[in-house]
Amino acid sequence: MKVLITGTSQGIGKAIAELFLREGHTVFGIDRQPQGIDHAAYTHVQCDVRDKENLPAIDGVEILINNAGTQNEEDIDVNLKALLWMTEKYGIQPKIKAILHIGSASAHTGAEFPEYCASKGGVLAYTKNVAMRVASYGATCNSLDPGGVLTPLNECVMNDPGLWARIMDQTPLRRWATPEEIAQWAYFLTVTNSFCTGQSILVDGGESINHHFIWKD
Repeated sequence: MKVLITGTSQGIGKAIAELFLREGHTVFGIDRQPQGIDHAAYTHVQCDVRDKENLPAIDGVEILINNAGTQNEEDIDVNLKALLWMTEKYGIQPKIKAILHIGSASAHTGAEFPEYCASKGGVLAYTKNVAMRVASYGATCNSLDPGGVLTPLNECVMNDPGLWARIMDQTPLRRWATPEEIAQWAYFLTVTNSFCTGQSILVDGGESINHHFIWKD
């Protein structure tokens, strides 16, 4: 299938793109960073997803994965507005089979930077809106909402032993996900899945269910 993924230079986006390529799909990647994937079936477009007027012409996208995002850096513009523009341009059309937004567990808990939480919270509502609109094409739209993931964006806490210990105390599985694990979820929700739609799937190692209940032993 013809797959368009944003934010493919590193982390989750790169892992998703590499998985789709291994499975024989044709992948287009959009990222403001240079190409980081060398594969005959991969086409890299270096541009900023916020640049609405200069997004590339890519027709007949069958799977759209909105992964590009930032944290504490123009979050509303990147994580929500650009995601909306990408979806309206490439996803709302008859050939679409599946749309996936990479959201965040913070959209459910509110436990992060204010603008980041607001941007990801908007993704939840927009996911439902899109799911209703692409249903007439027989397509699905969901959001995949990870908790902590071992990506370069998170190295500032991953490399701080004190902070890392505190974070692990809040995560029942006592670890974060790898980008490859999140990629497997992305593949399932867009290729295997054909009936679940309009949903926001939390994949956070149990972080959001930790209620900090304290009582006498």
